[in-house]
Amino acid sequence: MRIVSSLIFGMVDWAARKGLAITPPQDGEERRQSRHLMGVRGETFAYWYLRRHGYVMVCRNFRAPGIKGEIDLVGFDGPILAFVEVKTRTSKPVPARLPEDAVTMDKRRFLGRMARQFLVERRLNGVNWRYDVLAIESPSGIRPIVRLHKGAFTDR
Repeated sequence: MRIVSSLIFGMVDWAARKGLAITPPQDGEERRQSRHLMGVRGETFAYWYLRRHGYVMVCRNFRAPGIKGEIDLVGFDGPILAFVEVKTRTSKPVPARLPEDAVTMDKRRFLGRMARQFLVERRLNGVNWRYDVLAIESPSGIRPIVRLHKGAFTDR
């Protein structure tokens, strides 16, 4: 299965050879749709990147009723269940503003609530788990730069 994941990631990586961004839109509605599309592209790229690195994905875009936000990807990295937050940026980051910096304390709190709800809903009481952050920098014209932070934060 890892061979298939590697082949598919190779195709996704080739398609992203000039970045994940699309032409910048002019008005507000087009800009919002463009950002959404870029987020979907980033999450798809992240999904196949993680599959290629041995993750077994069990859920995408998990939402818990009554809790703000979503968990982008959930998958097993060996025996450990990883809740993965994907952050994609297409503009050149200022050194102090990397994609991973967007995972604020509020975002961590929401992710923690959703992760606990995921574990309860699926009756995964004895499973070891952690939070990962996958940062993708994809300025226009170059291949995406990916950084995976395993165990990026904890709420325990």
